[in-house]
Amino acid sequence: MTVFTRALRRKSARRVAAVGVVAAGALLLSACSNDSNDMGSMDHGGGHGSAAATATTTAGGYNDADIHFAQMMIPHHEQAVEMAKLADGRAADSEIKDIATKIEKAQDPEIKTMTGWLQSWGKPTAMGDMPGMDMGDGMMSDKDMKELKAMKGTEFDKMFAQMMINHHNGAISMAKNEQKDGKNADAVKMAGDIVTSQSAEVKQLQSILDRL
Repeated sequence: MTVFTRALRRKSARRVAAVGVVAAGALLLSACSNDSNDMGSMDHGGGHGSAAATATTTAGGYNDADIHFAQMMIPHHEQAVEMAKLADGRAADSEIKDIATKIEKAQDPEIKTMTGWLQSWGKPTAMGDMPGMDMGDGMMSDKDMKELKAMKGTEFDKMFAQMMINHHNGAISMAKNEQKDGKNADAVKMAGDIVTSQSAEVKQLQSILDRL
């Protein structure tokens, strides 16, 4: 083999090696590119998943039990506040006066809060005539309210205590249903607060009634 032939073969070998390196590099770049695209697709899909999860969480932030609780408890609280306001100028017992003040201060803000929930949920804040509330939920009839307005002194105190015990027991029952069936964390928390505070007031009112 001549020197020229050996040199020619060495050049050919180097050329083949170079082509192999270039090809390998191209394959590597292609693989990286595909990995990047795959990663991009994964990130994009993950983003959609997160958005969907957030939308579901937002949309599922309340349920029918939460709506029913707020719609029923608003007029229930409103009547309790109306009863509490009657104590001014009619009640004789200092404990009755104190409880009436506590009821007014506690339930007025809760009415506003529940009204805000319903508005944010796009739900009506009233349910018409509220069938069934007169009996099952401790609501007083118009006749009951007129009788209470006509009372003064000890007679008012006794009637107020008895009526508010019944009224509170109705609210406690409604609140327990919300604790069991509700989904909205704020509504369930308020229900728990109602159960705790009004159960204590029922005991206090019964104690007042027993001594009057």
